[in-house]
Formats: sequence, C-alpha cells, structure tokens
Amino acid sequence: METKSLLTLNQIKKHYYLRKKLFDNTQRVVKAVDGISFDIGISETLALVGESGCGKTTTAKMVLKLENPTEGKITFNGRNLGEMEKSEFRQFRTGVQAVFQDPWAALSPRMRVREIVSEPLVVNQKISRSEVKDRVAQVLTDVGLRPAHADKYPHEFSGGQRQRIAIASALISNPQLVVLDEPVSGLDVSIRAQIMNLFKEIKEKYQVAFLLIAHDFATTRYLADKMA
Repeated sequence: METKSLLTLNQIKKHYYLRKKLFDNTQRVVKAVDGISFDIGISETLALVGESGCGKTTTAKMVLKLENPTEGKITFNGRNLGEMEKSEFRQFRTGVQAVFQDPWAALSPRMRVREIVSEPLVVNQKISRSEVKDRVAQVLTDVGLRPAHADKYPHEFSGGQRQRIAIASALISNPQLVVLDEPVSGLDVSIRAQIMNLFKEIKEKYQVAFLLIAHDFATTRYLADKMA
C-alpha cells in the first residue's frame, strides 16, 4: 500500500554567494545543496545519509524553515512552505519539531525542565497552566523520565537524560514530523542503544515521522524505513 506523502522536497538547491574580492568581480558560489529530492510518508522514517559537509544539516534547516532554498519547492501536508500565511506557519511550527546532536547546547541552562519542555506548546497553542503541567508530566514519562524532573535544571542531568528532555520538548505539541540531526552521535555508546530504542517506541506511540540526519549506518539501519 502506498504511503501518503507528508513532506516532499523537489529539486531543492541552497547556494551561498560569497563576497567579491578586491579587484576581482568574479561571483563565487558555494553549492551547499544542489538539487535534492525526496519524500517522507506519514509515520515513516527517512534517513538522510552522507559524509560531513555534504549538506545534510543545511537540508534539515530548510525543512525546519530556518533557511530558505535558493531554488526548488518544499511541501508539508501538500502546502508549499514558501507560500504559507502567518496562521499556517504557526501550525507548521507545531507540526514540525527537531532534536539536535548536542542536548547541552539545545537546552537553556537558566530554564527549568518544565519551561524548556512546554515552550513549543505555550508559544504555538492556547492552553491552560494545568493542561501544560499535565502534558509535561505525561511526555516526560513517555521519554523515560519522572514528572518530578520538571522542577530541575539541565545541569542536574546526564547527557542521555538531557537528550530525553530535548526529545520531550519535541514531542510536547504532538508533531507529525521530527527532524533528528545526528541525535545519538554525541552520546556514550552505552546510552545510544537506549535512545535509539526510545525513538522506536515514540514512533509507535505518537505515530510520528522522522527525518534522520546521520552518517552512521548502524543507526540508520536500525531506525530507518528507507534511506537517501
């Protein structure tokens, strides 16, 4: 049975135009991404694999709309990201979240876990304080932490626990797609298997799709439905 497409990239390019040198009017171009196309179905995991510097993270940034493509079209739920109205963009921000390689850099050291995890929900949706508290408790439990952890700060946790907090923050708004940018490469080997198993459990429970950015074939073979 054919899977309905959730995210589609069609001939996406991202070129950076460098400043011209003195006495040299030659326009120099860095082609970070040069004509990439793929699609991700609902509740499907696509691994985007490649060596360092090949444009994987730049592609992820365009999917998250942190960068705009030079050419090509990205559609999410059939809607062109480049043509979204403000209200649609808010829905997009709710429906697409990310987990990055370094959980320490991704988590504000000045915020308690409750504030970090609930931020995507509070910013993008109107919801009461009691609902936020209940939702944070539930999602922390789902990622293998305790509701009482919500009152702590990131520095009080191990690297693996901090990555679980980042995952909880990505799941809080019930997204359809989560971008995983090298999500286990910064963790100890003993912790990687736990986090990879957690992603499998989350995919089953939340029916979420993943765009997995990676260079490690062991990770992609274990988690991905297909590879590009």
